[in-house]
Amino acid sequence: MSAGSRMRENHSVVYAAPGRINLIGEHTDYNLGFALPIALPERTVVTYDAGDAGHVAVRSDHEDGEVVVPLDTGPGDVDGWAAYVAGVIWALRRSGHEVRGGTMSISSQVEMGSGVASSAALECAVLGALAVAADLRIDRTEQARIAQRAENDYVGAPTGLMDQLASLFGEPKRALLTDFESTTVRPVTFDPDAAGVALLLINSRAPHRHAGGEYASRRASCERAAAALGVASLRDVQDQGISALDRLVDPVDVRRARHILTDNQRVLDVVAALRRSDFTEVGLLLTTSHASMRDDFEITTAHIDLIADTAVQAGALGARMTGGGFGGCVIALVADGKVDAVVDAVQRTVVDAGYNEPAITRTYAAAGAGPST
Repeated sequence: MSAGSRMRENHSVVYAAPGRINLIGEHTDYNLGFALPIALPERTVVTYDAGDAGHVAVRSDHEDGEVVVPLDTGPGDVDGWAAYVAGVIWALRRSGHEVRGGTMSISSQVEMGSGVASSAALECAVLGALAVAADLRIDRTEQARIAQRAENDYVGAPTGLMDQLASLFGEPKRALLTDFESTTVRPVTFDPDAAGVALLLINSRAPHRHAGGEYASRRASCERAAAALGVASLRDVQDQGISALDRLVDPVDVRRARHILTDNQRVLDVVAALRRSDFTEVGLLLTTSHASMRDDFEITTAHIDLIADTAVQAGALGARMTGGGFGGCVIALVADGKVDAVVDAVQRTVVDAGYNEPAITRTYAAAGAGPST
């Protein structure tokens, strides 16, 4: 029996994909710059029973009821959480790949709306399960593009490619130096625990809403700046530094572009510091990146700023918001001996300011998407 025939037998495919956090390099992906994400240990798991139906019937452990997605679905047919599933089906078929009908169940540890790429985890897990069921051979970079197409063109969220690449390429104890101009991913050793440093993920419990108008307006501003400079993307003036922006007139576009150019450089500086295991320098760069997101890109909130500032004041080596912005999570690098003090200070200060108590966990770089048992 051939491999293809074996895959044609009806059986359960179980496939998992992780969420991600971005260590540094925010909103740089759609500007063809650099970013340094890691895959998280929390995963979204898809169990798929393929058959001969003309649809995929999908259930989620976080939602009531079942959604039936026709294989010939198109943008606008399905909304809500199931649109991400439908979008992957549509994008796979648009790319010339076969999709088999069947039943799908989804369970997830990746918290939705917290800025850790729950949508990319769902897309990549669904895509992986559908690919295995149809015996497709699609390389990881192309999988990322298909998943991004689902989110951009079916769901309508104008996100870049970072989330999908991080979910697919993740490795334990490795960050992923991602160059969006060449669409390449290079693993970089990232093991703060070995240096006596904790990576804390601080969930503000304030859902981010980057799929809305604010995210789109930031992207449009970057595109205007590039057009005014006569280049295809801001990456084309990266080597000139911020002096290239002297030609811009709009002060808002100047600030947006300045964040992109300086955060690109900070990504490279963090990689250089990691090679030296210099987590003090990495921490300083994280804090500087947060200030750039706050002042130049204007995607933080008073709530998020309070968390990041309090962590640093309590002894963290550095802290920054991670994700698209306007809520979500903060990451902090903290020497082991100061973890309790930082956690206590952040929780106390945030609650005293009238916000919900944040959830704080120690996290690490984990494996990317793949079959699950």
